[in-house]
Amino acid sequence: MSGYRQTVRIPIASLLLVVLSFTAQAQSPKQDDSGNGTIEGSVRDRDGNPVSQAYVGLENTVQAKPRETRTDANGNFLFTSLPAGVYVLRARKPSATESAAESVSLSFSARKRVDLVLLSPGASNSPPASQPLAQAMPLDNQTDFEVAGVKDWTAAGGHGSDAGLRASETLARDARAMENPASSRSRNPPLSSASEQNLRAALVSRTEDFDLNHQLGELYLRSGRIREAIPLLEAAFRINPSNYTNGYDLALAYQAVGNLGAAHDQLGKLSGLGEHAELDHLLGDIDEQLGDPLAAVREYERATQMDPSETNYFSWAVELLIHRAIEPAIEVFTKGSVRYPSSERMLAGLGAALYASGSYDKAAERLCAASDLNPRDPAPYLFLAKMEQAAPQPLTCAEEKLARFVHDQPENAEANYSYAVALRKREQGAGKLAAAGDIESLLEKAIALDPHLADAYVELGALYSARRDFERAIAAYQKALEQNANLTEAHFRLGQAYKRVGEGEKAQVEFQAYERSRKSEAARIDERRREVRQFVIVLKQQPERPTPLSDKSNN
Repeated sequence: MSGYRQTVRIPIASLLLVVLSFTAQAQSPKQDDSGNGTIEGSVRDRDGNPVSQAYVGLENTVQAKPRETRTDANGNFLFTSLPAGVYVLRARKPSATESAAESVSLSFSARKRVDLVLLSPGASNSPPASQPLAQAMPLDNQTDFEVAGVKDWTAAGGHGSDAGLRASETLARDARAMENPASSRSRNPPLSSASEQNLRAALVSRTEDFDLNHQLGELYLRSGRIREAIPLLEAAFRINPSNYTNGYDLALAYQAVGNLGAAHDQLGKLSGLGEHAELDHLLGDIDEQLGDPLAAVREYERATQMDPSETNYFSWAVELLIHRAIEPAIEVFTKGSVRYPSSERMLAGLGAALYASGSYDKAAERLCAASDLNPRDPAPYLFLAKMEQAAPQPLTCAEEKLARFVHDQPENAEANYSYAVALRKREQGAGKLAAAGDIESLLEKAIALDPHLADAYVELGALYSARRDFERAIAAYQKALEQNANLTEAHFRLGQAYKRVGEGEKAQVEFQAYERSRKSEAARIDERRREVRQFVIVLKQQPERPTPLSDKSNN
């Protein structure tokens, strides 16, 4: 396969980092005999001269320990014996300034070349002030995988009671909830509501005026008055079907009222008006809603190739994650987070994907970094808290960041509860849970702030049980069940507490309720999983080896 090369430069204040422009080579006479891959390349200055003794770091997104080497006299470097995965290269030298960053995806036994550019002191690599950063970065959007098909979840089997897998599914859904609605992606600002009366008056005598119909329809669309917008946008489209903006707005309106077939057909009518990334993105949204994830993921990928925006990267990666294409999702989220390092949701999505792969500490690191971008935003903390609660061991940096969460937002019930969970894991591991008064205070405050927070009552009951204060534990579990009668864990723990105080009949009732709740919960999870089909992934460099995605999470 012939190679291609792209070089990108953006300034990054605190770190000399460089990456980019790799030549994909499907075959090489020097491949690693071990079956692992190789990344080679060079570091040069902006004039093409080799930079010797530059430090080149290589980090795998799912492995904790990075590797580092130096370039030789010709500016070349080499990393061998690399397992398949997604990598980030960083180059630095005291005599150079910043350059660019990009991820590199490496298939099994592949060999790739990466050419890095370091800038000399005083050199500017900033895009013109008038040029958006994303447009100034023609980064590589190509991937080493292809979505070849879908399969039923039931083919995977064996995951019904796995708490970690359930947590990863919840995180994937939470990531999807961070997507922007299609209506907010429109490039046109809404018209002033003060215009409505004038537009309606003008339409009385000029019913076939395209501009009047379109402007009033768009005003209603942006104002959420969708059903009033549709006939106006339809009239405008009938008058001038070649107007892309009006046609796209009409598709948005159809989607908003649930008329997905009409929305899909409308977008098809716009296909002859030129290529538009937003059109492909909206088609992806609608295909997913219509139950065709294979078409959806291809539309999202196409949108990203045309316009590598943060929104397009995120939606493409989330679609992969939702349909359990974990490694491809990690690859796309990594590319997006390197390209958009200030995107909280990109880091959160990458964390969710890494968690699904079983790389718990790496996942936590991404969420901790996301929380640093905007410490007042609760979303990254809540992702981190869900990971911490389900992970088998305390997670790297989780306790520190959740402590900041409750410090900065002391009146947030979730903040108090989340930090209590992190402390409980640490104290439980040290055998000190019974004496943890600070955990009790946090849980009591969480409940005072939100009396409906059932999980906080369960945690409080567990703390009392650890102290052998079973009467107070029973009261806490009962409170939890008052808030959520189907809380499986609360039934089980309440049964245990009743058994400890000699209330055998009451214990039996709770254990029976636990079994009913557990089976009902498992049935709901299985039903939801059957609705989410898994993608089948084929590596582009190994088309003869179709590899259905294996679930690596939390084994």
